[in-house]
Amino acid sequence: MELKLLMKTARSAVLEIADGGIYHTLESYHLFVNGHDRKTCDTVITSVFGLVPGTDYRFDIVHEALGCEEASAGDVLASIEFTTPDEFVTIDVRELGAKGDGVSDDTLFIQSAISLCPEGGRVLIPEGRYLVTSVFLKSGINIELSKDAVILADTDRHHYPALPGLIQSYDEQDEYNLGTWEGNPLPMFTGIITGMNIKDVCIYGEGCIDGQASYENWWHDCKLMNIAFRPRLIFLSHCSNITIQGIRLCNSPSWTLHPYYSDDLGFYNLVIENPQDSPNTDGMDPESCSNVDIEGIRFSLGDDCIAIKSGKIYMARNHRKMSENILIRQCLMENGHGAVTVGSEMAGGIRGVKVEDCLFRNTDRGLRIKTRRGRGRDAVMDDISFWHIEMRNVMTPFVVNAFYFCDPDGKTEYVQSREALPADDRTPHIGRLAFEDINATGCHVAAAYFDGLPEDKIEEIIMRNVNISFADDARKDVPAMSVGVEKCCKKGIYARNICRLELSDVNITGYEGEMIDADGIDELAN
Repeated sequence: MELKLLMKTARSAVLEIADGGIYHTLESYHLFVNGHDRKTCDTVITSVFGLVPGTDYRFDIVHEALGCEEASAGDVLASIEFTTPDEFVTIDVRELGAKGDGVSDDTLFIQSAISLCPEGGRVLIPEGRYLVTSVFLKSGINIELSKDAVILADTDRHHYPALPGLIQSYDEQDEYNLGTWEGNPLPMFTGIITGMNIKDVCIYGEGCIDGQASYENWWHDCKLMNIAFRPRLIFLSHCSNITIQGIRLCNSPSWTLHPYYSDDLGFYNLVIENPQDSPNTDGMDPESCSNVDIEGIRFSLGDDCIAIKSGKIYMARNHRKMSENILIRQCLMENGHGAVTVGSEMAGGIRGVKVEDCLFRNTDRGLRIKTRRGRGRDAVMDDISFWHIEMRNVMTPFVVNAFYFCDPDGKTEYVQSREALPADDRTPHIGRLAFEDINATGCHVAAAYFDGLPEDKIEEIIMRNVNISFADDARKDVPAMSVGVEKCCKKGIYARNICRLELSDVNITGYEGEMIDADGIDELAN
């Protein structure tokens, strides 16, 4: 048992109760703060709010059965001490005129508080329901969304600024990228919360940001551009050192949390919820971002829980920024298409993704790698690892698909041909993938579906200590979205075009047919 401090602000902290549990702790505990029983904890990563700036704190963990007004030294299982940072001033949005009645437009009042807040200060959004369009962040401040505070997004698209995809510089030598849609520089509406070219910001609290999206507004004709493409709930473009902690995000018009060309980001202890039938409402899409920590988040939505991207060919060729050094741990992903997806817009490359100690539940796929011919020579996916994962009722735990049929040309012969085509500057590459210490129960379609390009094979897939079992009432479905893939049920491992495939202590029970259907494998190691 160990108690770790993951992050702190002047008024909050994120702790990790490392008792060996995945997302949930192995048992419930009481958290004592400076000797007083503060809360019951049953998740590995937990938040504490209501701290005081510039104050020394001691946090102690005791068994739930021992929870009382005081805990003796012998009862303490783990402890940690730290001092909260100082805070300069607080600006309360109510004092500037925000009504918080859910009817009045409070955008100007909240924006004024942000604009007036000095570096090292706090913007406080207290209990209430605040109707807004877009709110823009600025550098060097903290924003606290208090318990029972809800930011409600206006659903009238005519009230939102539309960001152009590109603005050419005066000397015509450069360009300014503002809007983006599915990997291309296209017009988009500003996010409900928008950060552009800012740094050193923390948004935290126990409140909620509700996009109020539905099929009556943003989700109607969702694939069509109407003035501009749909807004994100939170959009962070060309930002650095941004932290978001504790809040709930729901009913997003499109992708919920979209960091874009940004670095040094931390997302902790959030709840991200969208209806299961909502279109393209991914939970989080780091796009061309580096040094990203995603920890202790619960996802429940209608598309991919986390989708790591790096754009399509134009942005990759002209701006050359991959996504790299991304850590995902102690998260719960449920009810989505993919728990963790890499691609398919990944023309800039993706490297160094670690997914650890996570629980996947009721998703279509666990790991989902998507690419296709035409992504380009910079579209390299490498050093992607999954370790210590529990999957329950996941349709197909592992999918690596080099024939994903996205985009207008996605079903053409060039993209979908299983014959070896010339490898050129349009050809993507998949490097090393590793899956270790993984248990998947109640699966339905297939244990794994690996389909590489014949002209540029997947370098290496390692599966070690992997246990997969199928549900008794397993349902048929397609394991991957590419032309010619038929529905199946209780199939083992389908593997095509891999330089090296290692299966060490891989156990599959309840499958029908052969355990492994392999072709084009240069080396098969056990």
